[in-house]
Amino acid sequence: MTAAIAADLSPRRLPPSTDRFVDAIRSLSQSIGANASALDHDGAFPADEVARLATIGALTAPFPLDQGGLGMTRGPLLRETLSAIGHGSLVLGRLFEGHVNAIALIERYGTASQLARAARDAGKGRLFGVWNTEAPPGLRLLRGADGWRLEGGKTFASGAGFVARPLVTAMDGERQFMVLPRLEPEDQRRADLSSWQAHGMRASATGSFDFSGLAVDQDDLIGDAGDYHRQPAFSAGAWRFAAVQLGGIERIVDELRGHLAKTGRGADPHQRARVGAAVIAAQSARLWVERACEIAEEDGEPERGIAYVNLTRLAVERAGLDVLELAQRSIGLAGFHRAHPIEQLYRDLATYLRQPAPDRALDEAAGHVLAQDAPLGELW
Repeated sequence: MTAAIAADLSPRRLPPSTDRFVDAIRSLSQSIGANASALDHDGAFPADEVARLATIGALTAPFPLDQGGLGMTRGPLLRETLSAIGHGSLVLGRLFEGHVNAIALIERYGTASQLARAARDAGKGRLFGVWNTEAPPGLRLLRGADGWRLEGGKTFASGAGFVARPLVTAMDGERQFMVLPRLEPEDQRRADLSSWQAHGMRASATGSFDFSGLAVDQDDLIGDAGDYHRQPAFSAGAWRFAAVQLGGIERIVDELRGHLAKTGRGADPHQRARVGAAVIAAQSARLWVERACEIAEEDGEPERGIAYVNLTRLAVERAGLDVLELAQRSIGLAGFHRAHPIEQLYRDLATYLRQPAPDRALDEAAGHVLAQDAPLGELW
């Protein structure tokens, strides 16, 4: 791990009770990249890495202290954990961010007994996720004489066939509910990964999942109708995936530094200029993510936090694209050879930077800024 990440995860900046967890995350991030190339094929999944997350307590860390966790659904510990995991593997960072998102939604909208049951499941190593994307007619929640069942499926579901507790949205007539079906091992054959042919993030096991005929009960319904899209949590939570992206951006800068040192090209002024520009971009992304993590949890005007997180999304995306271009110019054709350690990192970051509705996010953020009378320096 780089000195920068090690410093940001320093116990001096976090409560003493997290020391052991911080050390375990640091060690995990240093080693998970070693297996990345073995998983770079369609249908792959980082099962060993997820098991290591479970072993060090990362799957239970998002739960409250009284549920055996660290309360890690927000704050600097989550921010740096996401970035550190993303530095080692964007695929694992994506999956872990979905796990945290699901638990945050259960904590925010579910009952105490639902949260306790989820904590027990996570303690057994069961991975959670959030699957919302779907093709028409979508996922439906149907009532029958023998109870509730699901009909339809989800698409672009990361971890399909491996996530044991996916939090999904389903329609009951005109009302949308969150449902947390309890998938058993035999249910995982409902996954279809054949459609995931992306050039990056290949080991994310992203695909479709058919829930048709799967029985659920009242205790599997989380919150009330419409809670999933309730603001500001729905949009303000986007800072989490930006934190994972940040880890990937910093990893590419680190690989660029290592390449120039190994090839003896670090004294070239043009290379130094590109490294300097890459560091500016990466550090700018870090500052945006740090502030977004704070402002997303602040009380006050919800639109203010949403606008800042939306700007953070675009700032981090821009930083990632700039770092990709700078690294590719510096390393040259060698970096596009499959045997080069940075080649897969290029593909994974370029793919993961593609998040939903970036133009709308920027438009809404700019609209908020234009509607304010205060000077720019006082908006946030």
